[in-house]
Amino acid sequence: MALHSERCAYWQYCCLEPYKVEILEFNASNQANSCESLMGIERVPSMKGKVTLEEHFALPETFTSTTRFSKLGMGEDLRHRLMDLQGDRLREMDQFGIEFAVQSLNSPAVQAVPNVTEAIALAQRANDVLANEVVKRPDRLAGFAALPMQDPEAAAEEMKRCIKDLGFVGVNVNGFSQRENQNSLVYYDVPEFRPFWAVVEELEIPFYLHPRNPLTDQMPFFDGHPWFTNSPWAFALETAMHALRLMGSGLFDEYPKLQLVMGHLGERIPFDLWRLDHRLKKSPQGIPAKKTCGNTCGITFILLPVASFMTPHSI
Repeated sequence: MALHSERCAYWQYCCLEPYKVEILEFNASNQANSCESLMGIERVPSMKGKVTLEEHFALPETFTSTTRFSKLGMGEDLRHRLMDLQGDRLREMDQFGIEFAVQSLNSPAVQAVPNVTEAIALAQRANDVLANEVVKRPDRLAGFAALPMQDPEAAAEEMKRCIKDLGFVGVNVNGFSQRENQNSLVYYDVPEFRPFWAVVEELEIPFYLHPRNPLTDQMPFFDGHPWFTNSPWAFALETAMHALRLMGSGLFDEYPKLQLVMGHLGERIPFDLWRLDHRLKKSPQGIPAKKTCGNTCGITFILLPVASFMTPHSI
């Protein structure tokens, strides 16, 4: 099922000169209520009939530490929201005008399991759990598959199972994968993943590249500044570089029909597109890609403004 289907009818278009980038209107039901109440924000009446694409759930074994959350009770509230796929989630969808929500496993989950056999088993288990929940309310919920990218062949097989047998509408992968040891980083631009990408294109499904925290112990500029890890800054840094690697590798020249989805307005890539292409034209240094980053982003990427609109900062 391609992302550009009738179900995803709520599109906005913004022109980031000199490139046009598609943006899907987004409102996160499982984050908005608790976060906005803690920030003292008064919610205005929401538009009805929204379709959301970044709604997460968790298994007990994928729920990570919440010690970084400073507000009392916020971690337990998050745990409850991530574990619930029916009661409160559906009620909040009604409250905030969300008609249909595509669910995916939380981050980093499967991608942080170095043992390949265990990663494959976790992905299968998570997908089965999600499928059992979606079938209860197919009018309100759909699924993005979790994939064991530690093994590209196994990932392709699980993807086909989820799309063809479980009825999922795409995949959600939480950034790079750790394979065999905790300090390894597997990115998906390398040649061993080309057969996997061929299957993604053949299935005509969206691939959501979701953020995860980088291995900050390998990045000394984070030393002494833990507040910039995870979602405030490190998510965008890691995910943007992964997306740029995919662009620069020539992947989208080989598979031009791929649909890559990114949140947070493309992890800030669109705002540097002109500079990226200008400098790469001056100094390409053997970059394999034939298409410019701007051309790739404008045609292949679908960017969601998730958690990116808070206008008081720009007033």
